Amino acid sequence: MSEIKASQVKELRERTGAGMMDCKNALVECAGDMAQAIEALQKRAAAKAVKRMDREASEGIIHSYIHGKGRIGVLLEVNSETDFVARNEAFGELARELCLHVAASGPLFVSRESLPEGELSKQEALFKAQVLESGKPEAIVEKIVTGKINKWLGEVCMEEQPWFRDGDVAVKEVLQQYMGKLGENIKIRRFIRWELGEGLD
Repeated sequence: MSEIKASQVKELRERTGAGMMDCKNALVECAGDMAQAIEALQKRAAAKAVKRMDREASEGIIHSYIHGKGRIGVLLEVNSETDFVARNEAFGELARELCLHVAASGPLFVSRESLPEGELSKQEALFKAQVLESGKPEAIVEKIVTGKINKWLGEVCMEEQPWFRDGDVAVKEVLQQYMGKLGENIKIRRFIRWELGEGLD
């Protein structure tokens, strides 16, 4: 195989945000195949992110976004481990992108762990009643309810929603990519989304 070109390393770095040596090594391992190298870097970033998830993240920023000439407003807090990372340009970019996602996708909760007490069991009971009413056999009711719950969580929980820029990737995977890039645990702590006229009769 021909030697890896600097332009390939540069392109991979721009597409993944990984370090130059990591990009070069990934391209060498994948024989210059860009798609395979991206996948390899994403897997490594995800593995590193899992190790960081237990570390405390109490620094960060609150970011705001107003969309559509004042029709939608978002306030979001995203946390990092250190103030140094919170001031990093890539971290600010992530906060902006997360605000855009909230504006576009309208999640209700950050994650399944942040659901209010009783919300999940209430939803399960609702789905179970619907499935039983439709006359499905008792033996498959639980399986259908589990599928409906997972679909519902993917709609209402921000971390499980498809990323607004790429429907094949979940928001939590985007967070993992940034954790790999910035070397720290990153958490979405909370957000609020207002839409003009919302709640008015």
